[in-house]
Amino acid sequence: MSTTFPFTEYLEASNEELVRAAQLGDNEAFGELASRFERMVYVVCMQRLRDHAEAQEVVQDVLIKAFEKLHQLQEPAAFPGWLRSIAVRQSINRSTRRPPSIAVEPHTIDRADTRHEAPFESLVTDERRDQLHEGLRRLASMDRSTLVAFYLDGQSLIEMSDEFSAPVGTIKRRLHVARKRLAKELECLQAV
Repeated sequence: MSTTFPFTEYLEASNEELVRAAQLGDNEAFGELASRFERMVYVVCMQRLRDHAEAQEVVQDVLIKAFEKLHQLQEPAAFPGWLRSIAVRQSINRSTRRPPSIAVEPHTIDRADTRHEAPFESLVTDERRDQLHEGLRRLASMDRSTLVAFYLDGQSLIEMSDEFSAPVGTIKRRLHVARKRLAKELECLQAV
């Protein structure tokens, strides 16, 4: 077989034949070798790097290095193992050179730390809560107990209907009236 192949023969040639042809300067023979072994090189790189983009970059580096050093390969049948060793070395080099990765989701960087309120926000929250409790204390007993049952205790309208021995429609009306009265009380407290 000659050192250069017609296109269809590249597909039929053995790895050893392609290595010999590539060592004699047949770039298309090396292209066929790269096609055959690219997946294997990617798997080796991915096992070490655990990052798709980095593994793809290292695959390119490995194939370039193999192309440049192919003349050093003495036994063409050893090409797969030789290529694998280049992939392992390149992956190790890449993993030792990269900075340590810190797992941070992008949306957490954009968001401020909400676990701790700023002092001013805390003060405003406390003041609003105090005003709400004062407004509730100023309401009549029925209005206060209706609002507390629904908003603070989380009771459903049906549960409230049972507790207050009133139809659901009456409970809805009481909630509506009690909210309006509480709003008036809060307006009065804010005006003071």
